[in-house]
Amino acid sequence: TCPQCHRSASLDQRGLRGFQRNRLLEAIVQRYQQGRAAAAAAAKCQLCDRSPPEPAAVLCEQCEVLYCAACQLRCHPARGPFAKHRLVPPPSHPGAPGGCGDGGKGAGGGRKLPTCAEHDLENYSMYCVSCRSPVCYQCLEEGKHGKHDVKPLGAMWKQHKAQLSQALNGVSDKAKEAKEFLVQLKNLLQQIQENGLDYEACLVAQCDALVDALTRQKAKLLTKVTKEREHKLKVVWDQINHCTLKLRQSTGLMEYCLEVIKENDPSGFLQISDALIKRVQVSQEQWVKGALEPKVSAEFDLTLDSEPLLQSIHQLDFIQMKCRVPVTVPPVPLLQLEKCCTRNNSVTLAWRMPPLTHNPVEGYILELDDGDGGQFREVYVGKETLCTIDGLHFNSTYNARVKAFNSSGVGPYSKMVILQTSDVAWFTFDPSSAHRDIVLSNDNQTATCNSYDDRVVLGTAAFSKGVHYWELHVDRYDNHPDPAFGIARINVVKDMMLGKDDKAWAMYVDNNRSWFMHCNSHTNRTEGGVSKGATVGVLLDLNKHNLTFYINGQQQGPPAFENIEGVFMPALSLNRNVQVTLHTGLEVP
Repeated sequence: TCPQCHRSASLDQRGLRGFQRNRLLEAIVQRYQQGRAAAAAAAKCQLCDRSPPEPAAVLCEQCEVLYCAACQLRCHPARGPFAKHRLVPPPSHPGAPGGCGDGGKGAGGGRKLPTCAEHDLENYSMYCVSCRSPVCYQCLEEGKHGKHDVKPLGAMWKQHKAQLSQALNGVSDKAKEAKEFLVQLKNLLQQIQENGLDYEACLVAQCDALVDALTRQKAKLLTKVTKEREHKLKVVWDQINHCTLKLRQSTGLMEYCLEVIKENDPSGFLQISDALIKRVQVSQEQWVKGALEPKVSAEFDLTLDSEPLLQSIHQLDFIQMKCRVPVTVPPVPLLQLEKCCTRNNSVTLAWRMPPLTHNPVEGYILELDDGDGGQFREVYVGKETLCTIDGLHFNSTYNARVKAFNSSGVGPYSKMVILQTSDVAWFTFDPSSAHRDIVLSNDNQTATCNSYDDRVVLGTAAFSKGVHYWELHVDRYDNHPDPAFGIARINVVKDMMLGKDDKAWAMYVDNNRSWFMHCNSHTNRTEGGVSKGATVGVLLDLNKHNLTFYINGQQQGPPAFENIEGVFMPALSLNRNVQVTLHTGLEVP
């Protein structure tokens, strides 16, 4: 059982040696140990009979043995089984890879590339997504990874490094806020001390004015003030200690992650990257909402009423001012512009309340206009301070604002932020809505089918206004099938040719000619078909409410359909004799 996560794992006959070694951590430790060692010490021959041994002249990568010139000629001649061994300069030699001669820029910093645990002579070259482990080509051909989803090792290395770096940004922001919060807490300590002394002086002055009868009561009141001050100080110190501990843990994790990112061993990095990313995300989640807000204020909400008659002195006590202060509406939220962004036709907004805000906040109202300077509408109501709005118009400018509310009412609006959506649409085929016989690859940009019958697949984008253009390249075209290209609504029938129902508008084409089809009605037969290597373009103009098709840059007749309105998605139907690749983000022809 793992002592950290308490999960159980089964061991084979090798016992603990059967677990994968954390080569990345070993490399980091080795690098720091080498830094503390005598870097100038020259590598010595490992086979010399002389004392001291002669300096090494070469290193055999296969034998992993250092030889001087004499021992190399005697023990490692360049013939027989040694003829194929590779001899390189020793690590401390000026010409050695990763040594002082090349500034440590050799592959892996002078270290030998890791080999497959199952096949000792093969280097890791691919990454098995299913097993989350690096594999070699021989594993794919012979082993259990043959039918798994695999990707290039370098690409996955870069992807996971980017994920870790992105996660670190969040922790870094929280660490910065924590440092500012510690300064705020320390200032709060001083204010509490000063205010406490002021209250004590005021109390003493009032009590001294009340003859001997007030003496006993004065001691009681002083005790209450002292207890209040000690309570506030204790709460603040507890917060300081707790925040300091969290900050130290986050800083240590950040430093370790930065050292991991410096490593050039993709397989070693990927071995621990998932767990490390989760640790960083968990570390970020520990900074829960309210963790960076003081639990007490510097003010002492106490006052002394010196007006009662002498016989009421024994009942004299503090009046809690905070009970008489009404709750007011929240202040203006602050939009965090560095976290606000747009992607394709969606926008993300983030905000926070000003520091030292004492008025309670029960939720927020986010408003967005229609992208054309029209009326604002509510798009989110809740307690979160981050919101993403999808399904907006492309090439549009939106204005957004947010306000907070509590039991006393709604606070004022924030400053307005202006967000511009993408001018052209970037999208892929949608695996979640495609027919089960559709086969997608190339990051969901290439489509084919397992069936001889036509099956439908939609794009991930939806259009309701503007002008949009995309192309489909025919990668394979066998036995003269009739693929169909066009647009459809989300509820289109997906087990027959596109355009046979009333939810799709399409052009289907063979190797000689094309037809337009909607509601199973065939119109506008046009000469000109497709073959392998052909390109079909689809132009959707929702300003003019029509649809136009192109084959190899030539328009296929007049606009295919008129007066089309609503929300449409790019669509395609094909069978197993066709394979096409989608190209988006294109300028309108």
